[in-house]
Amino acid sequence: MGKYGDLFIMIVAGVLLLIWMYRGFYRWLHSPAASRRRSLLLHRGQELDADDECVNFLESEGYAVQSGKHRVPVTINLDGEPLKSRLYIEYIAEKDGRTYVVKTARERMPVEWTGSGIRDRFLVFALLVPYCEGILYVDVKARSIRTILFTVAEEA
Repeated sequence: MGKYGDLFIMIVAGVLLLIWMYRGFYRWLHSPAASRRRSLLLHRGQELDADDECVNFLESEGYAVQSGKHRVPVTINLDGEPLKSRLYIEYIAEKDGRTYVVKTARERMPVEWTGSGIRDRFLVFALLVPYCEGILYVDVKARSIRTILFTVAEEA
């Protein structure tokens, strides 16, 4: 090939490598942030307790409980002061191919069943786990499951 043949092959290989790296970076940059966060949230769930009343109730209603309690650490910066907090998701459940975040009823934290009350209490979970269909609010004592779905409309 002569003395320039090797140089030509190296230049072509370098250009192909740069194109491959550019495409990978472009795909990563334009993929939804939620798809990059999914594994971070779901891999830390606790094991399910076989005699958990809530799990048994969800399964009797046709849901498959995927994982137990998830602890999501949150760091807040308030005027330069770092504050630590956390959010808890009791369960991740699935039914008919749809995944749901599960929150359970607590006597000491009643839900105000108005638009603003539901938004203030549950919207954070819909935004935190955007690939889920919605939130299931389970009250084992009342034997009820309420499904909460959020749709954020674009203003005209």
